Amino acid sequence: MLNVEINGKTLILREISEEWGEECHTFLSRPAMMHWAEERFSPKRFKGTEEERLQILENFRKV
Repeated sequence: MLNVEINGKTLILREISEEWGEECHTFLSRPAMMHWAEERFSPKRFKGTEEERLQILENFRKV
């Protein structure tokens, strides 16, 4: 599960998984967050369908 919190100029992304627990990423800009998202959900690393991957990236763009 991913949760993005906007705190002033800072974007705080929490990635929660049963395997790893909670990871917190802090970004100072939307482009920095999008760069992370594109790397994290790259076609080589993503295990779902291409449609699911594109939907995730679209949801990040809406933040």
